[in-house]
Amino acid sequence: RKVTGAVADLHFAPTETAAAALRAENVPADRIHITGNTVIDALLATKARIDEQPGLAAGLHGLLARFAGKRIVAVTSHRRENFGDGMKAIAEAIAAIAGRDDVAVIFPVHPNPHVRSAMEPTLGNLSNVALIDPLDYPHFVRLLGASTIVLTDSGGVQEEAPSLGKPVLVMRETTERPEGIEAGTARLVGTDKNRIVSEIFSLLDDEGAYNGMARAHNPFGDGRAATRIAEIIAR
Repeated sequence: RKVTGAVADLHFAPTETAAAALRAENVPADRIHITGNTVIDALLATKARIDEQPGLAAGLHGLLARFAGKRIVAVTSHRRENFGDGMKAIAEAIAAIAGRDDVAVIFPVHPNPHVRSAMEPTLGNLSNVALIDPLDYPHFVRLLGASTIVLTDSGGVQEEAPSLGKPVLVMRETTERPEGIEAGTARLVGTDKNRIVSEIFSLLDDEGAYNGMARAHNPFGDGRAATRIAEIIAR
């Protein structure tokens, strides 16, 4: 990646923060173009395809019907730094969240045994928690769209969920995507059980707090990054 950056004539930065990092590495400003992230293009294009062809994500029909009327908390967790006590605390937090009658949790579980061994003993028998196999992209996009809140330690989800108006609580102490934190679309909550539960309940119970995150400007793009890149290359 460093070699590619050194020889590149054009740098397409997803955000101003990314562009500033390039300028700090002495990349000439006239070679840097802020375009948004192509991941948002992929997300919105996939959502449009699902809207036209619901069968692309039909595998979630039964699960979403089972949880009809409940607010969905979508969970992803796989970060290596959370293995051990962090994963145990995350599982306990999810169990506490699932204690609410108005909530259901859908958790595509990473196949790493450090994740499964932490989640299944605590969550496996809870009626309103679905521990499911990892999803392909259309099904994951549908899950994001059906969710009320996203709880994650993933990187990319911090960009994707806000594009669908979903608040993101990030189970980490730091993030390589500070733009979302600054914009208010995401919030760092770490792996402290009580803090995770408190932040989730706040969003569920306080409409103003929820809307403040759900309606915040998504700094990662508007779905036209690829078009901008193509136009710049053509020029």
